[in-house]
Amino acid sequence: MAGGLFPPEPGRVGSDESGKGDYFGPLVVAAFFLPEGQDAVLTELGVKDSKRTSDARCLELAGTLKRAYPHHSVVAVGPEKYNELWAKLRNLNRLLAWGHARAIENILERVPAGRAVTDQFGDERFVRNALLKKGREIELVQMPRAEEDAAVAAASILARAEFLTRLRHLSKDVGLDLPKGASAQVEAAAARLVREKGPDILAKVAKTHFKTTIRVLAAAGADRLV
Repeated sequence: MAGGLFPPEPGRVGSDESGKGDYFGPLVVAAFFLPEGQDAVLTELGVKDSKRTSDARCLELAGTLKRAYPHHSVVAVGPEKYNELWAKLRNLNRLLAWGHARAIENILERVPAGRAVTDQFGDERFVRNALLKKGREIELVQMPRAEEDAAVAAASILARAEFLTRLRHLSKDVGLDLPKGASAQVEAAAARLVREKGPDILAKVAKTHFKTTIRVLAAAGADRLV
């Protein structure tokens, strides 16, 4: 088309995850559609990788992003479902690929995109193979430090905010503050939970394939999980 009247390039989808290194809580994958020309707006909002953003700010930004940008998707895999999937797949990268693919597909059901950008983890074929028909029609870009991309940074904020919210709800459910990460503080909280509620509680609140589980059960003087 002459005279600079080419249609604008469609926007892109960024996806990122939260919770994969946290013993307690879910694995959350989020995808975010960023319309063309909106990168500077996210920069002005202060959107950056959630690992460099405080929890309070992360929750605040997530609310802003959801209000301002309608096309986003969050796929949360709670501990019980996570443990069930892990028992079948025995591979975190395959589980991540499934989550990223579903989050991206959920957006493509509503809006066209030129490409999807994700962090690089494992074999890139994992994500490509997990995408359904619509996802296979777009360009998939997997790269190290993908959070430097504005769309991926926004997705990381949404994923972390959902993780924090769900971890808080889990804490209320069991009556004990469940810390983030996989530290000595986390192990102490898990051992206390096991002593109070029995070892089966771990399958409801934690990613039980972590080596943390062995240490927690030993500290609590409990039998192994079935």
